[in-house]
Amino acid sequence: MKNWLRSEEVIQFLISILVFSQMDFAWWVFPTVLLIPDLSMLGYAVSTKIGAFTYNLGHHKGLALAILTLGWYGQQPNVELAGLILFAHSCMDRMLGYGLKYTDDFKHTHLGWLPGGAKPHHANRGSTKQEFRSDE
Repeated sequence: MKNWLRSEEVIQFLISILVFSQMDFAWWVFPTVLLIPDLSMLGYAVSTKIGAFTYNLGHHKGLALAILTLGWYGQQPNVELAGLILFAHSCMDRMLGYGLKYTDDFKHTHLGWLPGGAKPHHANRGSTKQEFRSDE
């Protein structure tokens, strides 16, 4: 399952590059601004709850596509670019195994635990949440 999900993200990332190639920006703009969405991690300086919220907002594909669409309809290339970069960055992160964050720990994502962040199995005992495991 993990490989299927990653392959889906790779395809979406490649489509993002294709869409970017049709925009009127220099080629170097894409790699230059691709990591800007990670500024959303600054919320973790306040707390894990605020950090998870700001990170997830900055990595939300629906929001990214809404911004991209608004830019396209409004003929605002910079807004369109912002949405595309948010989308491409989210795809890149997820193909590398970085998912949306839970509020308990930065390394606890919707794709599972990042290396070095796994909690003992009994720590989630009694939880009613079903979690997506990266090893499935």
